Amino acid sequence: MHTSFKSFLIRDWQPTDRQAAAALIGQVLTDYGLGWEPDVADVDVVQVEQYYQNGEFWVVEQAGTIVGTAAYLPIERGNQAVEIRKMYLLPVARGQGLGRFLLGQLEGAIATRGFKEIWLETATVLKEAVCMYESSGYLPATGVETTRCDRVYKKSLHGDVS
Repeated sequence: MHTSFKSFLIRDWQPTDRQAAAALIGQVLTDYGLGWEPDVADVDVVQVEQYYQNGEFWVVEQAGTIVGTAAYLPIERGNQAVEIRKMYLLPVARGQGLGRFLLGQLEGAIATRGFKEIWLETATVLKEAVCMYESSGYLPATGVETTRCDRVYKKSLHGDVS
């Protein structure tokens, strides 16, 4: 992945991004009153190479500083499914359409790889994210697996009639 949106560069995660990406995600979670869990829910950020071998983890830069992350990885539940994970933006990157652009880029990459379903988990407190997912065709599902989350969504990709 290597693309741009307005003044943002979206690119593949590199090992040198580990500390900045982890700090960003921890900060956004803290801002919303959610906990940073490097040994549980956020272990995939600490060990990107291990968790995203069959997926992708992207960072968003603005003027050389990481201001966002987005990722997906294959999962067991569902039908040839992936889960979108770690989609976080710092306040400086919000309200400009970047989140919706990133979601579209993720969906395109996922569809190109032949997956049929996209799942994601989020928390009600992340109101902007919930609104974006619901207005992008994600439907409520059941089976929350992450302690800090209270919502699960699923979207079938075009051509999937199941």
